[in-house]
Amino acid sequence: MKRFSGDISIVLGGAAGQGVQTIEALLVSVLKREGYHVFAIKEYMSRIRGGSNSTEIRVTDARRSAYVRRIDLLFAMDKDVLLHLEKRLTKHTLVLGERAKIGASHQNVIDIPFTSFANELGNPIYTSTVAVGVALGILGAEKSVFETYLREHFARKGEEVVAKNIEAGEKGYTFGKHIAYDVGIEVHIKHHESVKKELLTDGVEAVGLGALQAGCNYISSYPMSPGTGLLTFLAAQSKEFGVVVDQAEDEIAAINQGLGAWYAGARAIVTTSGGGFALMTEGVSLAGIIETPIVIHIGQRPGPATGLPTRTEQADLNLVLYAGHGEFPRAIYAPGTPEEAYFVTQEAFRIADTYQSPVFILTDQYFVDAIGSFPIESLKNVPMKNHIVVTKPAYKRYALSEDGISPRGIPGNGQGLVGVDSDEHDESAHITESALVRVAMHEKRLSKMRGMRAEALLPTEIGDVLHADILVVAWGSNRGVLEEALEHIGRDDIAGLHFHQVYPLPEKSKKLFARKKVVMLENNVASQFGNLLKLEYGIKVSEAILKYDGDPFSVEEVVQKIQKIS
Repeated sequence: MKRFSGDISIVLGGAAGQGVQTIEALLVSVLKREGYHVFAIKEYMSRIRGGSNSTEIRVTDARRSAYVRRIDLLFAMDKDVLLHLEKRLTKHTLVLGERAKIGASHQNVIDIPFTSFANELGNPIYTSTVAVGVALGILGAEKSVFETYLREHFARKGEEVVAKNIEAGEKGYTFGKHIAYDVGIEVHIKHHESVKKELLTDGVEAVGLGALQAGCNYISSYPMSPGTGLLTFLAAQSKEFGVVVDQAEDEIAAINQGLGAWYAGARAIVTTSGGGFALMTEGVSLAGIIETPIVIHIGQRPGPATGLPTRTEQADLNLVLYAGHGEFPRAIYAPGTPEEAYFVTQEAFRIADTYQSPVFILTDQYFVDAIGSFPIESLKNVPMKNHIVVTKPAYKRYALSEDGISPRGIPGNGQGLVGVDSDEHDESAHITESALVRVAMHEKRLSKMRGMRAEALLPTEIGDVLHADILVVAWGSNRGVLEEALEHIGRDDIAGLHFHQVYPLPEKSKKLFARKKVVMLENNVASQFGNLLKLEYGIKVSEAILKYDGDPFSVEEVVQKIQKIS
């Protein structure tokens, strides 16, 4: 008897090109329609075909957004899966696949005749639908919901394809029900009627939706994973929302085109990864001196150089924090949930526009690929304000002001001349080498940091931060794993703090660290955010829980490491 109550981890494994991601997309969509809380995350090798990839789908009573090491059901599509995932397998793991292909190296292998089913259906392409049917049959899901989804999903391909997929789903579903009965599998997961109405999305789509809500109408990028997803998402929405999409010849061109778009009055975003952003740093510095807004999304992955191009890490914080020669203001956001991604992307556009400075959104491979659902009503909209002025004949682009913000005009919108220059300049944008003007202009630009710091977003408190003795601090994509780990530990003396804005840090939050043992949780080797806390708040970080092998933190390992802290 195998009984799963409240939480089941289903992992799909196979080579690139075997349809693992197709199975994931179908399965999470159907389960969400049935009212299940689902969370899915994938890991894959840097190759078009072959290798061994896997996707984890968690089906849970409560909303979860974290990876677990545990595998309850493993769908193995080829022989390499068991070797690839052997460290995650236990005696309790049920392996489902064709015994002839995967062998019998694991004690709990359930033979599923995928090839036989495919031959009966006339095409191996239907194997994915069969596999989804098997999973749904084991879970005891509603077959009618599955059939309805298949009709809608494959409608554009014609009635014959729809009928074949329904037949494939029926075969898999029936087989899955038999497996559950023969093996004695019981799955008890709560349905939630409200989940059916939620928005199912991944991290990069949440950033894209936030950009559209912020009025983004221009994106320039040279493709580089995992940042490319934002380019393709906005490209798909370009006609409906009027977004100009430019795939630049390189990253240098991409950021300069983004700056040109803002200079002309557009609201632009640039997307890349760490290696591509390294080429953009001169453009970032240009944005700093010409005081032109720019929003830059960076999907982090492990470096140096090409590193692990399809894995995850949080090692580009220092790169973004110090990018560009010279000193100038900036802001950096790092969302931990889709709702935060939607919100902080709008904030990024607002802050960039208000303070005429570069603003960054840091995600990572784990975050952009993670799929989950959330209530649409939880989305927060940021009012969009246009800061562009109509210029007069005496207009001065860089007029000195107490808050450092000069009125921003655009060419052709008034009678004034909208000058711009990468050299040091006076209020009218004329080149100067005057020491007095240099000091005045430099201090004007840097004074914007006062306003940006005053508007910095407060971190999310997890547990009773005020009365806790130990404070575990995370940023960006580690929010979900920290929340679940602390819930599992259940100690009143340990609380968490999650930052979705990592620079500048809000002054008000410094007091939360008073008389606490501070523990950092982040995916890099140097505890980059921990060092930033020391720099900004003067805080001593007692311990750091760090991971930099390319994999995300699992709930189990975070629980284990926190419990060792006294």
